[in-house]
Amino acid sequence: MKHTDIEKLAKEWIVDSADSPANKRVQEITLRLVADLCKAIEDLDITPTEFWKGLEYFSEAGARNELGLLAPGIGLERFLDMRADEADEKAGLTGGTPRAIEGPLYVAGAPESVGFARMDDGTEVDKAEPLFMQGTVYGADGKPLANAKVEMWHANTLGGYSFFDKTQSPYNLRRTIFTDENGRYAMQSIMPNGYGCPPDGSTQALLDLLGRHGNRPAHVHYFVTAPGHRKLTTQINIDGDKYLWDDFAFASREGLVPPVVRVSDPAEMKAKGVTKPFASIDFDIQMVVEKPAAASGIVDRAHFTV
Repeated sequence: MKHTDIEKLAKEWIVDSADSPANKRVQEITLRLVADLCKAIEDLDITPTEFWKGLEYFSEAGARNELGLLAPGIGLERFLDMRADEADEKAGLTGGTPRAIEGPLYVAGAPESVGFARMDDGTEVDKAEPLFMQGTVYGADGKPLANAKVEMWHANTLGGYSFFDKTQSPYNLRRTIFTDENGRYAMQSIMPNGYGCPPDGSTQALLDLLGRHGNRPAHVHYFVTAPGHRKLTTQINIDGDKYLWDDFAFASREGLVPPVVRVSDPAEMKAKGVTKPFASIDFDIQMVVEKPAAASGIVDRAHFTV
């Protein structure tokens, strides 16, 4: 069937069949997706069995709550970031800390503090490398930004995230830190590990068929917000990780791999209150000004709350 005929059919099914007022945006998107899917069925000669197996796959992925994992795994979340970068550049919004994907594992409502927070609950101190991260949040004018809201979350030594990993305490490795009067934030935690997609899950099943692994490098997520500035969604990856530039979610970016300094000096260990060598990472954040004419930096998506 010709593409023009498919487009005509899709319009009859999605638009012309409406018998009550329609949401024009939903109608527009549905029309495009249905027409494009029908074209793919025609061009690739997708069989009925393949079609229904595809629907079964998405039903299973939804039931397993893996659609939020699948989206970055096939590049869709990175593509949204690329479009957002392009839109920012066209609006004259440049020079800020690079954005990176949010991923599916944020949980709202983490405990709040000013200037500093201890993120881990202490259950892995014996086997984990202590981690200290610190930096300054700068406003669009280049000056340190006081009272900026810095939300941080990361995995434990096994690559698990609290809330989703029921063996962890609520909000373990999740904190909200408001910068101090000098725009500074700091946290104490443990060195995270990367994680892999559930080996028996929907996402890994597709990745296996595509000949791909499902691993992420160790990383720390950030949301940063401040009045008059665009919300920043980003993450830093831990330098030296095996999967640093081979992230199944395509989230590794230049500018988001700060150096890791290993500290073993007894005096510095004592000053930090730890009894073994620790890792230290400096990560400053540059915000950009909000522009009403630019596309919103806020993504309206559902989040879990403990």
